[in-house]
Amino acid sequence: MYGVLDISVSGMVAQRTRLEVISANIANQNSILDSEGRLNPYRRRQAMFAPGDPSSATRAGRALGVHVSEIHIDQGAIVWKWDPSNPYANADGYVPIPDINSVTESINAMEAARAYEANVAAAEATKSMMAQALRLIA
Repeated sequence: MYGVLDISVSGMVAQRTRLEVISANIANQNSILDSEGRLNPYRRRQAMFAPGDPSSATRAGRALGVHVSEIHIDQGAIVWKWDPSNPYANADGYVPIPDINSVTESINAMEAARAYEANVAAAEATKSMMAQALRLIA
C-alpha cells in the first residue's frame, strides 16, 4: 500500500537532484577555471534517470519508482570564443568556454519543477485515498 507513496517520493528526489544539476550548469556557464586556478572550462552536467529505487527499505519498493543513476558530464560541451584580450586565450585569440545555453537550462528547470509538482500532487492524492479507505474500515 505504501509502495505508491514510495514511487512519488522517489520521483520527487530524482527531480530535486535534476534541478540541482541544472542550477549548477546555470551558475557555472561562464566558469573557465577549475578550483585550482587552471584553465579547465566547466562541462555541462545532466542527471540520468533509471527505473527502481535502490534506497527503498523493501524488495518490492526497490523495483518501483525512479532514481538518478549517474550525473553525466558532457566532455565535448566546449565552444571557442574569440577574445584576444583574455589572458587565457590561445595563440589564435580564442578562449574555451562552457557550451551551456541558459534558455535551454531554464526550460529544463521548469520541466523538472513541474514534474516535482506532479509527484507532490500524486502523493497528496494517494494520501487522501488512503485516509478515505481507513475511514471506510473504521
